[in-house]
Parts: sequence; structure tokens; C-alpha cells
Amino acid sequence: MTKIHKLDYESPIGKIEIIGTHEAIISILFSEENDKSVNSLQPETPFVLVECYNQLDEYFKGKRHEFSIPYQLEGTDFQSAVWNALIKIPYAETGSYKDIAISIGNEKAIRAVGSANGKNKLSIVIPCHRVIGSNGTLTGYAGGLWRKEWLLQHEKTYHK
Repeated sequence: MTKIHKLDYESPIGKIEIIGTHEAIISILFSEENDKSVNSLQPETPFVLVECYNQLDEYFKGKRHEFSIPYQLEGTDFQSAVWNALIKIPYAETGSYKDIAISIGNEKAIRAVGSANGKNKLSIVIPCHRVIGSNGTLTGYAGGLWRKEWLLQHEKTYHK
């Protein structure tokens, strides 16, 4: 059985829990728990989690626009297609749910794209925060709309 490791990153918009194995990151999600316990860096923390932590830190400092950590997607073929399309939305730019549906060859799957977007377990690395409504409004974000707005503004601030 593969051992699962956790490492917390204190971002400017809340604690992010990084979960992974020695080989890959499985999830990067905002933690809403008021629990003060922290999964801190330990000598046995796998390199992949430490690298994810460091890349998130660079992102929040405005020094990183793309991620290069190994991760493992766990979802249906449709969800994976949506998540792979999200990665193609450039830093500091946005795309609509309809844009994503068209890009994966299923123009009528707008609601399903929204559902798949909501099941993304790799926040920020797979940039679901860059997906907006067709009319330009911010819609749905598992981490909270205020975080989505913050992330988009952050990227605009550091876009070159």
C-alpha cells in the first residue's frame, strides 16, 4: 500500500493542504478547518511534496507562472480532458466554461465542464480559478469566490 503524506502551506489566503506520495501530488486544496494542527516539513517529507510547497511559495511571491511537479489525476476521462484543458489557460488570463467545452470537442457540455471543474483536486496547479462565466462574471470556486478573485488579481499583478 502506498503511503500518503501531508504538508501544509500557509498562503496569503489560507492554509493549503498538500497530499501526495513519494512519486506524485494527489491533491492541493484549501483547508477550511480551524484546526491549529499543522502538517509541517519533516525530515521524512517526500521531495515531491517539498517541491510542491516551494513552487506554491514562488507562485504566491509572483515568481512562478507555471508548475512542474509530478501529479496524479484521479477522475473520469471527461474530467481529465477538462483538467488538461484548464492547464492551457495562460497565467493571468481567463476562459469560460463554454470555451473549455469547445476546446474538448463537446460544446454542449458546459454544465458538465463546471461539474468537472469543481472536482479538481489540484487547486492553483490546475488553474480552475481561471474559469469564469461566459458573461465575464466570477462563478463557482470550491475555495470560495473571494479566493478566486484574489488569485486572478494576484496573477494580473505579477503578469509580465
